[in-house]
Amino acid sequence: MRTMRRGAPARVLMVQGTASYAGKSLLVAALCRLFAREGLRVAPFKAQNLSLNACVTPGGGEIGVAQAVQAHAAGIAPSVEMNPVLVKPEPGGRAQVVVLGRVRSGPPDRTHLWRAITRSLDTLRSRYDLVVLEGAGSPAEINLRRQDLANMRVARYAGAPVLIVGDIDRGGVFASLIGTVELLRQDERALVRGFVINKLRGDPAALRPGIAALEARTGRPVLGVLPYIPGCRLPEEDAVALEARPRRPGPDERARNGGRLDVAIVHLPYISNFDEFDALERDPRVRVRYVRPGEALGRPDLLILPGSKATVADLEVLRASGLDRQVTSLAASGIPVLGICGGYQMLGEHIGDPERVESPAAGVPGLGLLRAATVFGRVKRTAQVRARTVRIPWAEDLRPLELDGYQIHMGRTTAAGAPFLRIVRRGGVPCDEPDGAVSPGGAVVGTSVHGLMRSPAFRDALVSALARRRPGRAAAVPCADLDEIFDDLAGVAARHLDLDRLRRIIGLA
Repeated sequence: MRTMRRGAPARVLMVQGTASYAGKSLLVAALCRLFAREGLRVAPFKAQNLSLNACVTPGGGEIGVAQAVQAHAAGIAPSVEMNPVLVKPEPGGRAQVVVLGRVRSGPPDRTHLWRAITRSLDTLRSRYDLVVLEGAGSPAEINLRRQDLANMRVARYAGAPVLIVGDIDRGGVFASLIGTVELLRQDERALVRGFVINKLRGDPAALRPGIAALEARTGRPVLGVLPYIPGCRLPEEDAVALEARPRRPGPDERARNGGRLDVAIVHLPYISNFDEFDALERDPRVRVRYVRPGEALGRPDLLILPGSKATVADLEVLRASGLDRQVTSLAASGIPVLGICGGYQMLGEHIGDPERVESPAAGVPGLGLLRAATVFGRVKRTAQVRARTVRIPWAEDLRPLELDGYQIHMGRTTAAGAPFLRIVRRGGVPCDEPDGAVSPGGAVVGTSVHGLMRSPAFRDALVSALARRRPGRAAAVPCADLDEIFDDLAGVAARHLDLDRLRRIIGLA
């Protein structure tokens, strides 16, 4: 086990990228797991996140999903200091700003945001041996330099050595790496200590001339070339990532699925927290596809209306595109429909907004598939919860399973009839509270609790119950959990990075 001198601020390393999706989050997660396995107390940090996918910390604070995942990789509980500023886009060019886990009222003050960022980083450095910082987008966005709170300003404050990651799968990796360095100021360039090339599908030997030219021109080494890892996907921060997911159904859907269950998820403009379906996507018994407005839902084995950052606006899109009629028709024919958070609110009879939290309207009708009504208020509920399932007709196995999840919503929904879940613990405090609703015929179910699909027991019971509704299902095969993925990532990093050199850069050797 590696030991550090107690009382000294933690060592730091910052991972920046040439662009979004270059692999920053994945590399930070890999390094968190790798150094944690060496015995270091490691924590992730990202000063500012722009994301509709969020998680709730044990203390009830809200942070970006990437830092919660990276904390998992490091073997620690997530905290609000790991992502002090979270920006969640809203309709009309607005944004909800979450500072230290809580929604901030009024326009954000940059001085206040920077103070939250620096105090959070200082706090983490006082608690851990190593903090791995993640940048946002690219540090070379010269039009945004004065407003950038997530890249080189953080690196300068922490005195952090910086690795720049480039994605070779997109092409132009050497131009993007060199261009990034060239566009930095001289004091920023001094912090750059090396490069990592990510997502190589071919032979690393073919890169030798380019690497030699890159190192000669910049005076910085390439610390490694990471291979493209098929099927390795951590929870995403942005719905742009959904573009690569399968979407369109066809008349031979089940044949093409190889007998797998077909799960359709409605992809509306302000879809949020869709990372909770990643475990379902990794299940080999299931094919998950995202369906946009204007596309056909087909006849899936399960239809999911996911969370939304702007429920009323997304409901308007659902209606304008005709997807509302498809949802209603599927439910009437007995196809199981599951609504989560914003999706649950849409399935109800009415959404009231007397304080105009989400839209100019005081209220709008819902789809009317559940006997439930929502009223928006300005207080946001964020909490980790433990819930117990209640029996529903199309998933007989769902009683009496218990699972961990979280709530993150502005509105309060009241429902008539049997609940879907009972919340037995909120924020560590015992309780007994009904949640969600089940339609009279049992086809439609809604809940305010996120994270159901992350429970292996819930997921297996759900998939097994759906499979029994039709013949020809695929055999049940266990899917990899996040810990297995993190271990694999750490192994890849250990094999393909110059760890001795990296340890010297960080100051661990």
